[in-house]
Amino acid sequence: MGEIPTQLYQLSKAGKLCIPAMNVNDSVTKQKFENLYCCKESILDGLKRTTDIMFGGKQVVVCGYGEVGKGCCAALKALGAVIYVTEVDPICAVQACMDGFRVIKLSEVVRQADMVITCTGNKNVVEREHLDRMKSGCIVCNMGHCSTEIDLLSLRTAELRWKRVRPKVDHVIWPDGKRIVLLAEGRLLNLSCSTVPLFVLSITATTQVRLFVLCYLLQKYEYVASLHLQTFDAHLTELTDEQAKYLGISKHGPFKPNYYK
Repeated sequence: MGEIPTQLYQLSKAGKLCIPAMNVNDSVTKQKFENLYCCKESILDGLKRTTDIMFGGKQVVVCGYGEVGKGCCAALKALGAVIYVTEVDPICAVQACMDGFRVIKLSEVVRQADMVITCTGNKNVVEREHLDRMKSGCIVCNMGHCSTEIDLLSLRTAELRWKRVRPKVDHVIWPDGKRIVLLAEGRLLNLSCSTVPLFVLSITATTQVRLFVLCYLLQKYEYVASLHLQTFDAHLTELTDEQAKYLGISKHGPFKPNYYK
């Protein structure tokens, strides 16, 4: 298994993991090829198939600058989109700044966004208050591990109307007529709405067969990175207590496990 490694580690630590589990997601081949390069292609494929959008000049918020976020940002930037990144991790935030992206809180830019893409693997990254403030026509989708990143439950209320306009595309309509475009009901866009290259599937499958557990202890330099964020006028997003508990980390870091490389 590789889709929810954080939760698997938490279950293992608590002695509640009842069956053997293989963490493919944190292997280098999975991270670099499927999470980075495959998402770099599939984000565009999924968006084109569902919305027929033109990316040039669009203001896009990518939540999370891990391998998936890096791939999404690179692809969208290449087609002329204006990219904003939200991050909780100062190391990833500095990487985003050095790659030419503005690091900012979602609440600071949500009103002007044409598109919001979640890539964090966390929960409730896009909350109802964000959705309420989005402009009409904003596209919302998820490239993260599972369907917890967008607070969909808050949209299932009597005041909001859902309209299926094509397969995997819903308009969520507010009483004043404002609507957001929700793709794949918050599930993984690339697995729901695009194709995945056979080359990448081969790499992931081979990794599962050949995977051995190797543990590396790496000292993290998050504090050093955080000291440099002010150079870029970058504003870190702070985890809520619920989100930190969900990830099994302190809301103030460290944000990377010892096996990160």
